[in-house]
Amino acid sequence: MTGYKKKLVTILLISLLMIFIIKPAVAQTLVDISSSSATLMDAGTGTILFEKNPHEKMEPASITKIMTLIIAFEAIESGKVNLSDIVRVSERAWKTGGSQVFLGPGEEQSLENLLKCIVVASANDASTAVAEYIGGSVEGFVKLMNDKAKELGMTNSNFTNPHGLSDPEHYTTAYDIALMSRELVKYPMFFKWSTIWMDYLEHTDKKRDATMLANTNKLLGKYEGVDGLKTGYHSKAGHCFAGTAKRGDFRLISVVLNAQSSNQRFEDTVKLLDYGFGHYDSIKVVEKGMVQKTIPVEKGHINEVNVIVTEDVSILIEKGREEHISTKIDVPEKLFAPLNKNQAVGTLTVEQNGKAVKQIDLVISEDVMKAGFLELLKRVFGKWLSF
Repeated sequence: MTGYKKKLVTILLISLLMIFIIKPAVAQTLVDISSSSATLMDAGTGTILFEKNPHEKMEPASITKIMTLIIAFEAIESGKVNLSDIVRVSERAWKTGGSQVFLGPGEEQSLENLLKCIVVASANDASTAVAEYIGGSVEGFVKLMNDKAKELGMTNSNFTNPHGLSDPEHYTTAYDIALMSRELVKYPMFFKWSTIWMDYLEHTDKKRDATMLANTNKLLGKYEGVDGLKTGYHSKAGHCFAGTAKRGDFRLISVVLNAQSSNQRFEDTVKLLDYGFGHYDSIKVVEKGMVQKTIPVEKGHINEVNVIVTEDVSILIEKGREEHISTKIDVPEKLFAPLNKNQAVGTLTVEQNGKAVKQIDLVISEDVMKAGFLELLKRVFGKWLSF
């Protein structure tokens, strides 16, 4: 084994977590859902806990706006646009039908205000305005939506608009909606608006009174932990709802499509969430940013660097079962400068009852520059003087 040859070593963290659930086992029971299609997903792991016709293609109505928001948040995160940007409302946006906040042609609103209108009031005109601003055109934005759908594994989805107005070529499934909902809940800024019950939009052109924004999520404040996501309705889609609720570290995503009434979609959602929280729980194994190991660095401006995980790592457990959870870390014995922050250098594997259930990258916590000649010379002399 040579001194400078990279070699992976495995560090087994014995008994990192030994979880014993002492509640009596709960029998698996069917959930009686009236909606045509439904999915219940653990947001942390993506595990499906319940499904009914999950891959049946249906029009999603305004649930479409989940993808619209994902594209917008990605653009903000990348620096392409800013919340403070001023967006000019086009005639096309003004003429968009369905639910709206009555934006006027030529009216100017901040991107932040328009996103709030989408999240709280399901505004179609705001959706079109945002799409044109970020995508250059509605068509350009729709391409971004479909590209993202493919990236997320939404194999039974196709979008033709950013708002969800009826189009036979605009469709998705309960399972695919759960996938994109899981992506949306990664953005904290969404919850800044999704929990607003009522607000107002002041029109900058002063041609209309302020428009009231009323949240269409009727489970807010009525079901413990509910903080999103999106309702939808038109005659072809029926009553739809993609919901989410979080208790402790456990977040569930529920999707119901083509319910017969608005009340029915919320009743079905409550049944799904009750089932999920009643039968399962989530355990956070590793916290985002937690140092997993410190590794020596050769020829760097620092002698060692920490490796971390960039996201929380959670494991789904079934209530009433004994769980044994441990982690394995695979990293090199040493690293060589230069190194970039967030550069992957190893993996962390989570084992549940002896079976690998999740693996994520371990990354460098900071930039490591190559040490200069004088610094290296100083180190050599330092070592020599220490003898």
